[in-house]
Amino acid sequence: MILLNDARTRRRHLGVAAAAVGLLAALLTAHPAVATPDPGDGTAARDDVSASARAEVRDAIASGEIPGQDEIVHSANIKHLTNIPKDALPGTNSDLAFQGRYAFAGNYDGFRIFDISNPKAPKTVAQVLCPGSQNDISVSGNLLFLSTDSSRSDSSCNSTTQPATEKSSWEGMKVFDISDKKNPKYVAAVETACGSHTHSLVPERKNVYIYVSSYSPSATYPDCQPPHDGISVIKVPRSHPEKAAVVGFPVLFPGDGPDGGGNPGGPTNPGVSKTTGCHDITVLPSRDLAAGACMGDGVLLSIKDPEHPKVIDQVQDNVNFAFWHSATFNQQADKVVFTDELGGGGAATCNAAIGPNRGADGIYDIVGRGDHRKLVFRSYYKIPRHQADTENCVAHNGSLIPVKGKDIMVQAWYQGGVSVWDFTDSSRPKEIAYFERGPLATDGLVVGGSWSAYYYNGYIYSNDIAKGFDVLKLSDRRTDPAARIRVDELNVQTQPDYFGR
Repeated sequence: MILLNDARTRRRHLGVAAAAVGLLAALLTAHPAVATPDPGDGTAARDDVSASARAEVRDAIASGEIPGQDEIVHSANIKHLTNIPKDALPGTNSDLAFQGRYAFAGNYDGFRIFDISNPKAPKTVAQVLCPGSQNDISVSGNLLFLSTDSSRSDSSCNSTTQPATEKSSWEGMKVFDISDKKNPKYVAAVETACGSHTHSLVPERKNVYIYVSSYSPSATYPDCQPPHDGISVIKVPRSHPEKAAVVGFPVLFPGDGPDGGGNPGGPTNPGVSKTTGCHDITVLPSRDLAAGACMGDGVLLSIKDPEHPKVIDQVQDNVNFAFWHSATFNQQADKVVFTDELGGGGAATCNAAIGPNRGADGIYDIVGRGDHRKLVFRSYYKIPRHQADTENCVAHNGSLIPVKGKDIMVQAWYQGGVSVWDFTDSSRPKEIAYFERGPLATDGLVVGGSWSAYYYNGYIYSNDIAKGFDVLKLSDRRTDPAARIRVDELNVQTQPDYFGR
C-alpha cells in the first residue's frame, strides 16, 4: 500500500555505513567487460547488506534522517497528486512518452496507455502484453515504437526467451498503430544488431527515422558481432509502416582494432565501461544536433542528414564517469547534461562514501560554431539527500522544464526519487524541489524507484519501477511560467523547441 503522508523535511544526511565503504571499493575496482545492464535486465532479487548497514538504516529511519519504509516525503513546493499501481503488467516499469491527453508507459512486459485529461485521476485506456526488455517507448502521430533488448524466440508478442547464441533469436524494434488508443495494433518488426536498448526518433513529415542504441557484442552472438561501434538507423514510412527497415549503420567510433574506437575501458581506464555502442541518444531537431551517451564516451553529433549522423566532438571522463547513460540539451543548445549510471542503476551510490561526483550528472557547455563546436566540462550535479544502503540510487532519465531564460530540469534518481534542479549557471547547479519514498526494504537492497520523471504540460509524471505511475504538481515562482507552454507530443529523447528560434 502507498502511504500518502504529509510533506515533512528531511532533517539531515544519512551517515556513512561500513558497508558503503565496501561498495565504493567494489565499484571503483570493477573492470566491466560488457555494459552494465539497467535494473530489470536480470531476475529481481533482494541483495543482502551487512548487519551494520541494516542497523544504520533502522536508526536513520527512527531518527528522521531518511523516510520510513515506503513513506513519501517531498519539498513544500511539490504536491503528490496520485499514484496508479501496476495492474496487468507486473514487470519493471520503464520509460514514458506523451501525446495529447495520453501518457504511454513502458513496462518490461509491454506498455500501458493512460488518459491524463484529469492529471489527478488518470484512467487506463489499454494495457498491451508484449514482453521484451526494456520496452523503451516513443510515439509519433499514429505510430508507437517499442524497443526489445532481450533475446526472444521470435518477433511476436507471444515470444519466449531464447539465447542470443542462437541465430533464430530476435531483438529489435516493434511498431504499433495507435490510431485507436483502446486497441493498438502491432504492424511491423525490424531486427537490429544487438537489439534495441533504447531508441530516439527524428520525425519528418513523410518518414520517421529511428536511432537505435544497443551494445555488448560477442563473438558468440550471430546477430551481435564485434566491433559494434555505431548505431542502427531505421526508416519508417508513415503511410506504410510495415515497410520499416534498417537503412544504415553509421560508425561513430572508427578504429583499427577488433573492437573499433571509443573508450577502451579497463584495465586502461579502471572502472570505466568499454565503448561497444551507445546507451542513449537525445536529438534536438530544431538545431540539427544530437548528444550520444555511449558507455565510455559522450559525443556531440550533427544530424543535418538524419540518415548519416556525424560526430562533431567526443569527450571522456575517466575519473568520475563509469557509464555514460543519457543526455539532455538546454533550450539554447549551448549546454548538455550527461548522466553517469554508476552501478547500472542497481546499486546504492547516493551516499557519503561514493561522494558527490560519481553516479552524478556532468554538465558541459557547448562552445564554438557549426562542426567546430566543443564540449567543455563545467561541473557535476548529484542530489544532496543521502540514501540508505538498501536503496538503489543514481542519475537517470529526466527532461527540461520549459522556463524561458532558465535551464531547469526534473530528473529521476531511482529510489533517490525525483529531483528538480537549476543549471542556469552551469558551474553551480542547485536543487530546488524533490519528491521521494523511503526504502522499499530495510534488510536488503530491492531495486525500485523512479525510472523516468518528465515535465509535460504543467505536471510531472514519474514511472516508478515498483510502485507504478505517479503524478506530481510543482508550484514555484521559478517554474510556474512553464505551465503556459503546451506541446502536442513529447518524446523526451526528441527534444522540442519550446520557444521557437
